[in-house]
Amino acid sequence: MTTYQHDTIVPFKDSAESKKKQVEKMFDKIAFRYDFLNHFLSAGIDVGWRKKAIKQLRSLDPKSILDVATGTGDMAILSYRLLNAEKIIGIDISDGMLEIGKKKIEKLGLQQRIELLKGDSETIIFNSNSFDAVTVAFGVRNFQNLELGLSEIKRVLKPGGKLIVLECTKPKLPVIKNFYNLYLNVIAPWIGRVISKNKNAYQYLNESVQKFPEGKDFVQILNKLGYKNASCKTLSLGISSIYCGEK
Repeated sequence: MTTYQHDTIVPFKDSAESKKKQVEKMFDKIAFRYDFLNHFLSAGIDVGWRKKAIKQLRSLDPKSILDVATGTGDMAILSYRLLNAEKIIGIDISDGMLEIGKKKIEKLGLQQRIELLKGDSETIIFNSNSFDAVTVAFGVRNFQNLELGLSEIKRVLKPGGKLIVLECTKPKLPVIKNFYNLYLNVIAPWIGRVISKNKNAYQYLNESVQKFPEGKDFVQILNKLGYKNASCKTLSLGISSIYCGEK
């Protein structure tokens, strides 16, 4: 397995713990403000991004969906609303995020359709060929080993199943790129520090975005791991992208 630069980016540089453990602790700490900050920092555009990503699965009409790095369950809930899948399972390493997600699902009365479980992308607890589709929204940057996580996802996909990844990317247009860098370097960490009392999380966001193998590089990784028809579609002037791959 190849190690990429982003695999080595961690939230707490003075910690000797693994990236996985650090990410888990980071999300536990900011879970109580995560949903608010997510929508606030993206000006609500992230909801539209998620919808566009999920709609890539409409032609497949999946009955079973696994949402990896589900966080507080937003992607899983939207997938149910847009696709009406019979069963959606979300996994995440953060108990704090899962606790909030479970409360949201209970409030919506969707416990029979959506189940959130503690789980790790690199050792997915389900059998091979278990799911029609797998989604990951803003989560692959947090994988400790990108190729291992993507290989595990491919293992649990059924033949003909589809992976949809929604992830932050760096815009190419100079004016947009300059503002975007200012936003990620200065504004987002400051807002994160004020509201969530945790500036590390949003500094980590910037660093992991900067080092992530995006666009054609990510498509090449999917091809290398054996995904078919891998593709990339940019959104909002390149601020985020949807990646697709099939088993």
